[in-house]
Amino acid sequence: MVAKNKENGYHELFELMVDKGASDLHLWVPSPPVLRIDGVLTPLSEFAPATPEYVETVFDEITTPEQKNTFLEELELDFAYSIPGLARLRVNALKQRGTISLAFRLVPYEVPSIDELGLPEICKRLVLKPRGLILVTGPTGCGKSTTLAAMINHLNENDSRTIITIEDPIEYLHSNKKCLIAQRDLGDDTKSFANALVHALRHDPDVLVVGEMRDMETMSTAITAAETGHLVLGTLHTVDAVQSINRIVDMFPHAEQQQIITQLSQVIEAILSQILLPRIGGGRIAAFEVMIANSVIRKLIREQRVFELPRNMEFSTEEEGMHTLGQELADLVRNGIVSREDAMMKSSDPVKLNQLLPFENEAQSLQTQNGAPAAAAPYC
Repeated sequence: MVAKNKENGYHELFELMVDKGASDLHLWVPSPPVLRIDGVLTPLSEFAPATPEYVETVFDEITTPEQKNTFLEELELDFAYSIPGLARLRVNALKQRGTISLAFRLVPYEVPSIDELGLPEICKRLVLKPRGLILVTGPTGCGKSTTLAAMINHLNENDSRTIITIEDPIEYLHSNKKCLIAQRDLGDDTKSFANALVHALRHDPDVLVVGEMRDMETMSTAITAAETGHLVLGTLHTVDAVQSINRIVDMFPHAEQQQIITQLSQVIEAILSQILLPRIGGGRIAAFEVMIANSVIRKLIREQRVFELPRNMEFSTEEEGMHTLGQELADLVRNGIVSREDAMMKSSDPVKLNQLLPFENEAQSLQTQNGAPAAAAPYC
């Protein structure tokens, strides 16, 4: 690839990301630059294929000496890169076939609100809780970090608390409004999620936000923090409430699992599981499964009957705000917002979803009655 000049070569690509509303930019040898727009990969054919020398030059110019040393040692690197007046980017660097490969995720400067993202209204009540554990789960790239940021922003605007976040890397930048917020970057500010969480407990926090609960030590400390009166928010790469509970329990040795199950049933407040789907007419929308820990849910967890969670979520009251992912997907199809095919592809239980959906001609009739789909929410 030949840049127009050193100053605007790769920055031109970042400007294209913003202009085209892309969520990601890929620089891989020997491909031309590729944008991901509404979840679809879009090669920029007007640019020549990236060379090893070009990608290495971009990497050298956007990293610090410390980051370069980390990459040389580990051959992997996650970091944030800011372009004043344009955007913040979450960057991942890795080696493939002996060359550097770069992936950039666009992170808006402004933290979106819960309403702007179309998140479930119950998110506003959940993040104002005084204590407990709230998990946001879903596959990579589904918007978990954006959801957490919107919830923290709502808390920041409505209550006065100390908040410590541990992120890899820091994405959205929060300014102090009613809350006092400290944001720690894994690598630059701390060496591990688990250690950061332990030391954060000695820093007078009211709220702890863990970017990813990826190991037993981190999860154990998070549960203990929730037990001792803190509100803890974190993410897991799981698709629904049942899988989330099972994943947490499976992190621990068999001899400790019963104790963890008991603790979890006491501290869990909610599990929000989300996916992103293409909207009919363009853009993407997040669909959610919402599990709220009422007395019945806590009992099912404690008695290791998590397979019964979906049934109880399906028949919860409207005031509780619970529903399964299948119920939400069915509503989106009925209202003509997403296609039946896309909903089926994203569903973890297509058979159940098919039972919830009307026949094709009924769906088309409903879509006609409801008119054109609403504009896409600003989810990236």
